[in-house]
Amino acid sequence: MASARSSERRPFNFDERLKEIDRFFQRRSPVHQTMRRTARLLKKAGIDYAILGGMALNAHRYERTTGDVDFLLTEEGLKAFRRSFVGEHFEPVPGRPRRFVDRANGVTIDILVAGRYPGTGKPGPIAFPEPVSASEVIDKHRVVKLPVLVQLKLAARRWRDFADVVELIRFNNLDESFLEQLHPAVRQDFIECLEEKRREDEYEARED
Repeated sequence: MASARSSERRPFNFDERLKEIDRFFQRRSPVHQTMRRTARLLKKAGIDYAILGGMALNAHRYERTTGDVDFLLTEEGLKAFRRSFVGEHFEPVPGRPRRFVDRANGVTIDILVAGRYPGTGKPGPIAFPEPVSASEVIDKHRVVKLPVLVQLKLAARRWRDFADVVELIRFNNLDESFLEQLHPAVRQDFIECLEEKRREDEYEARED
């Protein structure tokens, strides 16, 4: 798992990596600690938030490790976050105005802002939504809803995001009926991910 501390580029240790993976799936990893601590701070300060990124994938049944935490805030929420927590709890990352490092354990958090755009950041048909209306409570934390997560990943138009959508389709048993919950601009991309998932299923069936 990557973190701010990984910039030291210590030698790779496979056994240690396996231990990190084990801690992650037991929900005892530094990333989980940062997610919980940050969510508590935001809630206590009255700052609306929703969890995005890799931790949201895990909340929606697709289990994979991640080395950071993404939070969706409003513009005002980001300003309040900086005023309230930067310096005491988090350190800014030079050159990355919405990236911060948890001072407790070195884990990175990225702030995504409602009204801005996924992927390249250039204006498009899909923007990051307001955190409250776009989220639901899962295991006591506000996490973006599944259709929102799928839509934002498709709008980002990165191969790894498309791969995440394929797995979200798999683990949530999604099919063509899910299209109704997506913006028309990403429906064809969803269909292509669905077809890829089905091709993979056919390949695995032949292997058996």
